[in-house]
Amino acid sequence: MKKQDAARIYSLLFHEYPHARESPTTVCRGTPFEVLILTILSAQTTDRAVILVKGPLFSAYPTPKALARAEITDVEPIIHSLGFYHAKARHIIAAANVLMSDFGGKVPDTMEELLTIPGVGRKTANIVLYHGFGQNHGIAVDTHVRRLAQRIGFSDTDDVTVIERDLMSLYPKKEWGDLTDVFIAHGRACCTAKKPQCPSCVIRSLCRYYRNLPVNPETDA
Repeated sequence: MKKQDAARIYSLLFHEYPHARESPTTVCRGTPFEVLILTILSAQTTDRAVILVKGPLFSAYPTPKALARAEITDVEPIIHSLGFYHAKARHIIAAANVLMSDFGGKVPDTMEELLTIPGVGRKTANIVLYHGFGQNHGIAVDTHVRRLAQRIGFSDTDDVTVIERDLMSLYPKKEWGDLTDVFIAHGRACCTAKKPQCPSCVIRSLCRYYRNLPVNPETDA
């Protein structure tokens, strides 16, 4: 895809979802510690579900020190509704322990250090760096971003590392963090996994998926 087309797509989506970057209903808001823990918990569940456990979890464990000392059996009931709560409880307690043992109780602000924390991959690290520290180190490729990248024509692979690299080559660094939020907003509202709403999509004329449809959904009876 040409950079000028990629820029047009981002511009259209940016104006379609003007509040995507500041939405308080997304998990990646708060202190670096909160962003880290909530993003780990967000795997294979919805933001809405994670937001519901945010208050109870951080009321009980407001600091890395408090969470590191927690018993798994005490954390599990708080996050039970998220699914996979056994593994997630272990991950966030382990993460808090690494923060205490290796980083003085603070969330590190480099990609290399973040990747040493249990439950943290590049997606989570990118989110923590951007929303916790204001750093555009890369592009967080979640399920929505991956789906849009493949459908629109930004990338032709399932490898999230390659997708991130493809997107980074198309967009200037200053847009990397916001790009994730805007794409996620579009993936939830319009370009859904099961039934993309192509007729109402503001970027359909630039989208490979739409152009390749056997029958135009606007005229299909």
